Amino acid sequence: MKKLADLSLLIREWRLKHLNEHQLTVLLSLIVGLLSGLAAILLQNTIHFASHFLTHDFTSYGQSYQYLAYPGIGILITMLFVKYVVKDDIGHGVAKILFAISNKKSIIKLHNTITSMIGSVITIGFGGSVGAEAPVALTGSSIGSNIARMFRLDYRMMTLMVGCGAAGAISGIFKAPLAGLVFAIEVLMLDLTMSSLIPLLIASASAALLTYFFMGQGYHFSFHLLDSFDMHNIVWYIVLGVLCGFISLLFTRGTMYIEGKFKQLKNPYARVLVGALVLGGLVFLFPSLWGEGYFSIDAILNGHSEELLKNSIFVGLQHNEIWFLVIIAAIILTKIVASSVTTASGGVGGIFAPALFLGGMAGFFMAKLLGLLGMPVPVRNFALVGMAGAMAGVMHAPMTAIFLIAEITGGFSLYIPLMITSAVSYLTIIPFEPLSIYHIRLSERGELITHDKDKAILTLLKLRNVIETDLLTVPVDANLGELVRVISTSKRNIFPVVDKNNRFEGIVLLDDIREIMFNKDMYDKTFVTDVMTTPPAFVSKDERMESVMKKFHETGAWNLPVLEDGKYIGFISKAAIFNAYRSVLVHFSE
Repeated sequence: MKKLADLSLLIREWRLKHLNEHQLTVLLSLIVGLLSGLAAILLQNTIHFASHFLTHDFTSYGQSYQYLAYPGIGILITMLFVKYVVKDDIGHGVAKILFAISNKKSIIKLHNTITSMIGSVITIGFGGSVGAEAPVALTGSSIGSNIARMFRLDYRMMTLMVGCGAAGAISGIFKAPLAGLVFAIEVLMLDLTMSSLIPLLIASASAALLTYFFMGQGYHFSFHLLDSFDMHNIVWYIVLGVLCGFISLLFTRGTMYIEGKFKQLKNPYARVLVGALVLGGLVFLFPSLWGEGYFSIDAILNGHSEELLKNSIFVGLQHNEIWFLVIIAAIILTKIVASSVTTASGGVGGIFAPALFLGGMAGFFMAKLLGLLGMPVPVRNFALVGMAGAMAGVMHAPMTAIFLIAEITGGFSLYIPLMITSAVSYLTIIPFEPLSIYHIRLSERGELITHDKDKAILTLLKLRNVIETDLLTVPVDANLGELVRVISTSKRNIFPVVDKNNRFEGIVLLDDIREIMFNKDMYDKTFVTDVMTTPPAFVSKDERMESVMKKFHETGAWNLPVLEDGKYIGFISKAAIFNAYRSVLVHFSE
């Protein structure tokens, strides 16, 4: 650790001599973008190799029984890796990034530069029904955070580097630089200012260029767009948006419910066992649920929908259109369960791929259903647009969804339906779930940074930093004479009253005893309990600042006591909060 500290000091000294802040920002955003892109390339290819190694000989019905075992094995290995090697939580990558920004001064542990990648490779390579995008976003953010720490940058610059890392990772894994940029702004809540926009552009573009260099210039999903946008299908794109919105709602609620149930299983091996049985059974029934599921989307976009039932026990029903639609609907529902069970039982992965899978399947289902009803629509277009719709609903990020789908498929001529479906999906889910799946847990704990600057700054303010402890306490059994002696040595006009165990009993206000404090005849006859009052509210030591400000607003008080298990800690005042608020606001404005 000492060597790292010395290296950090040398780097900082070199930087101060040779680079100004603007030059440093540009240089670091480039480095972070390249490293994040490299991580994305490594992760994507490793997962592909692992999955191919395990499934390349799945050519007959009988061999598909291995689907029953592989996902559970992957989850078990991942759980053991996390429990005994990492010894830290590496799940829910994007939520961890948001938590680091809002509650950890944008500090992300160094091990996250590699551990989340290893965990996701094992989970997804063995068939876990999740995506690699959130883990690689955490990897990129960790790269950005630790490089910023090496240069001893402040919180604002560290947060920017975290965003550059996430943007570079998303850009690199999808070859979608615009989507990476918008993701950092829309999902990670970074400010859209020139000081942040340029570094994010550099990081995102450099990661995409690196991916193009190593992986070629093809799109993530290769297909030929045969049908251009038709105005007559606008109504159906709106309906598709509504469908994607409700599927997104089901996915969000289902994920939260299933993860909650798994948390009730305290034994990690019990969680793995249940997860292995459920996930293995679902993947055996519907092999399309294996891994990220991109092969299924690719099959739809290239007109090979019969491959959706490849190695499935239902393969014989692919020519019966009605039963085929029933199976597609079942795949959509079971994907929600499979994805949730994968992470809840100990696997590592994200929701990007499941959202794209659900949207693609929803669009395919709707197009096929309309065809059966005599109202044919372009199947590929609806599958593609459905991907954007589900992502917009699940992630509450319509702009990210629009640019991502257009970039990874080359479907730029479908911008209008992409916009329509994404907007409708987002508007559909908002009344039921105002926060995305990423933000729900953080919001419940009051740890979420949002685009609302007032709430964002209140989130960054920590109660422990503004507690005032210079108020002199008064024993609850003291008389007026003893109280006056305390007042004579104090510079404050509030006096907390405590018992011998420091339990808070009330307060004495100087204004309330001003008329009697100089009457020595009352010194032995009047006691603190006669003149003390109860404050209008109390503040807990661990209470979030937004709640504290709500109490100030509701009570009209200017000072409130801070307690811990009933014991007196100190006082908090509006003046102290406003001073701290202004300091943070000025820092961010700069």
